[in-house]
Amino acid sequence: MTRVLVVEDDPQLVRALVITMRARRYGVDAAPDGATALRLAAARRPDVVMLDLGLPDMDGVDVIRALRGWTRVPILVLSARQGSAEKVAALDAGADDYVTKPFSMDELMARLRAAVRRTEESVPVAGTTRVETAGFTIDLLAKRVVRGGRDVRLTPTEWQLLEILVARPGHLVTQQHLLREVWGVSRSNRTNYLRVYMAQLRRKLEADPAHPRHLITEPGMGYRFEA
Repeated sequence: MTRVLVVEDDPQLVRALVITMRARRYGVDAAPDGATALRLAAARRPDVVMLDLGLPDMDGVDVIRALRGWTRVPILVLSARQGSAEKVAALDAGADDYVTKPFSMDELMARLRAAVRRTEESVPVAGTTRVETAGFTIDLLAKRVVRGGRDVRLTPTEWQLLEILVARPGHLVTQQHLLREVWGVSRSNRTNYLRVYMAQLRRKLEADPAHPRHLITEPGMGYRFEA
């Protein structure tokens, strides 16, 4: 059973989420504040975290950073904050998706299913299990990236994007293909997702993110990986 940790201080919303997810056979734990969320995450090891940013004891972005210190669990932000700066801050901290309140429960469940899919094991293409560049090494079986002798922490979404690109070195992977494989959508208006996450990957992996050698943009078309 897939376990979801809901971090939200609105009891009515928590009740609605719990009822909806349990009806769909998810296991659900709920935390009303950040400190409780971190304790439950360590004890229960959820498969997905749904997190409100406006918590009574700490900012949700700080909860994301704390979780990212030890886990790559998908984090789905639920927030009334609609500004792009708030969204970018949450994504940069390690969130995998951002849903603005009020939201459709059907859409939220679709986002949850997509988050679960991103954690599923994938088989390396054509027997490739290890990719080496001048600056970093990717172990596809261990789902591990090492740069400068140190592990690079990637979110599940960052990892899936990298894995798709690495599977076809030197080949263009279209925006539509990436959106469909990672988020389950192919609409062109979601390309901002790709820009944000590719920028995060470049900051983590490229020696000069402004002039990438490995994660290349093909303007208006997509991206390609060069070893």
